Amino acid sequence: METSKVYFTDFKTSMYENLLKKLHRLMKQAGFESIDFEDKFTAIKMHFGEYGNLAFLRPNYAKVVADYVKELSGRPFLTDCNTLYVGSRKNALDHIDTAYMNGFSPMQVGCNVIIADGLKGTNETLVPVNGEYVKEAKIGSAVMDADVFISLTHFKGHEEAGFGGAIKNIGMGCGSRAGKMEQHCDGKPQVKQKKCIGCGSCGRICAHGAPIITDGKAHIDHDRCVGCGRCLAVCPKDAIVPCYSDSVQLLNYKMAEYAYAVCKDRPCFHISLICDVSPNCDCRSENDIPIIPNVGMLASFDPVALDQACADLCNKQPVMQGSVLAENIAKGLEFEKHEHFHMTHPDTDWESCLHHAEEIGLGTRSYELVKI
Repeated sequence: METSKVYFTDFKTSMYENLLKKLHRLMKQAGFESIDFEDKFTAIKMHFGEYGNLAFLRPNYAKVVADYVKELSGRPFLTDCNTLYVGSRKNALDHIDTAYMNGFSPMQVGCNVIIADGLKGTNETLVPVNGEYVKEAKIGSAVMDADVFISLTHFKGHEEAGFGGAIKNIGMGCGSRAGKMEQHCDGKPQVKQKKCIGCGSCGRICAHGAPIITDGKAHIDHDRCVGCGRCLAVCPKDAIVPCYSDSVQLLNYKMAEYAYAVCKDRPCFHISLICDVSPNCDCRSENDIPIIPNVGMLASFDPVALDQACADLCNKQPVMQGSVLAENIAKGLEFEKHEHFHMTHPDTDWESCLHHAEEIGLGTRSYELVKI
């Protein structure tokens, strides 16, 4: 596979060019204008941040991307899918409220916000992948309805994937609730008995008779369950939860195949900002001390090369004192790999994701870093 170009600029500014203008110039030099946007619905996939987390990307960056799409006669919208876990983004109403509270209102970003998998996370498009681990990806319908796809990613650490980069933003982020469950586990939920009130909502929504009420409590018959995730969406007490049983490698393999499902057969462009590099995902309702200093902004047509370049740049940075990474190093822990993300979360293996992504043709880990 040929080497991909990844364009990079740091956060250094001048009185003539602020960071927003610099992001625009980065996108332009990376070839953004080569995409035909005219009258095209353009999904800008990003993370709006869990309420309480302050590490997510500022909405000002999203406005630069949306305005550039409109400048090229496109029709942009910001999008994400509902979360699998219980939080401030588990349904479209809460999700949009959180997005607005974090500054992503149409007035601020210059375009609408659409939750791609709908009110309860059940609006999905089944995308054939025929991969080694995923046969049919369950993607939020609004993402797949878009003519052009752009990922705008906050590059940071992640407690399961090692880091949250473009592939995670696309693969996990664009999965419906059922799609997220498939990636995290074998797709079969379970019932927390203490929370269950035996209302039967799960049984009424299930087409396969998997939820069974016994002695006023539900349980899921996994032999009947097909992993559609609809019972999670309708439970009024959040008593139905996924079984997080898969290895981190299997999670990464599935995530790569989901990202492939999103990106194949249409124009795509990817942007990542390495700033406020918290140790954990923006899905957390808090953000800890960054593990490294801010690095810069990157853009590419290749999400695999982009993630590899981001990881390489991060691993060249000094460790921030007081961070989880600094604490782990100070403890004298034995690490299989001496790089920042593995030393932050020793049980993770981010390279397995990029290796599999390259194998299935999502992109290449071989890149040329073009500094502007």
